[in-house]
This record gives sequence, C-alpha cells and structure tokens, in this order.
Amino acid sequence: MTSTSTPGLARFNTSADSDALAALHEVCASSAWGSKLLAQRPYASAEELFRASDAAMAELTAEDLAEAMAGHPPIGRPKPGDPTSAREQSGMAGASEALKAEMLELNLAYQEKFGHVFLICATGRTGEQMRDAVRERIGHTPEEEREIVRAELGKINRIRLTRLVEEDRA
Repeated sequence: MTSTSTPGLARFNTSADSDALAALHEVCASSAWGSKLLAQRPYASAEELFRASDAAMAELTAEDLAEAMAGHPPIGRPKPGDPTSAREQSGMAGASEALKAEMLELNLAYQEKFGHVFLICATGRTGEQMRDAVRERIGHTPEEEREIVRAELGKINRIRLTRLVEEDRA
C-alpha cells in the first residue's frame, strides 16, 4: 500500500463532498461508513484512509452491515454491466456448470439461514475456494457470521479504496 499521496488520493481529498460520497458508495454501500470517511478528509496517505476505513467498519451496526451487504451481488452472479463485481468474482468465471449450480444452491441455503448474500473477498479466490468457504460458514451462528462478514467487507473495501486512490485519471 502506498504511504504517500497519489493523484487519486489528492483528487478524492479535494473533490466535492457529493462526488467523494458517490465514490465511497461505489466502494461500500453503507452510508454510515461513507459518512465517517468523508468527515475525516483530507487524508495524508492511503494508509491513513485505510485505517479510517477499518475503524469505521468496526463501528458499523448490524443494520449498517446489512446496508453494506445489499450492495454486493451473490457469488457467481455478478451484476450485469458492473466491471467491479465481474473482476472481483473472476474466479467463478471459468467454473464448471456443476460448480456454478452448486454455488447457486449453497448461496440460496446461506441466504435463507442468514437473511443476506454470502459475502467473501473473492479477489484471487477460485470457484472451489469460494464453495468450500460457504460450505464451512453456513454452519456458523448468525453472530459468528456477522463478524466474519465485517472482516470480509473490510478486505473488499481496502481493495476498492486502493483502486480509488491509485487511479490516475484526468
């Protein structure tokens, strides 16, 4: 992670509140998380932004987490036209039809038990690794799973924030 200001971080720090909040919403759908990060601008470094993100994630209520999870499509079914979810879930792109069908079944069972999509930081994971994770996690209590989801969201947010602050667009 970068420790100095980048053009992307400078742009984020100086953009209008509405633009910065929109960018944060693309990272995480929790309005509480986005508001906390917005209120702490400007950030001296990406690491400072990441620490603020982690702190805000730790403070989210169950309702805030539900709002954040609502912004994520099920594993194996990225949002059409959304390059972010397609890129993050690329490990499922080449999966066999049998694995895709099994993931759909597991996703539905997970969602029925917990009331929300199965959320995992899918970046760099194979379809089999994601299947194995949902198989394991479906046995958790709702309380255990909420904290795992919080940690997974934190990982996803860091990846997405890194892309936000490292982008060098005009």
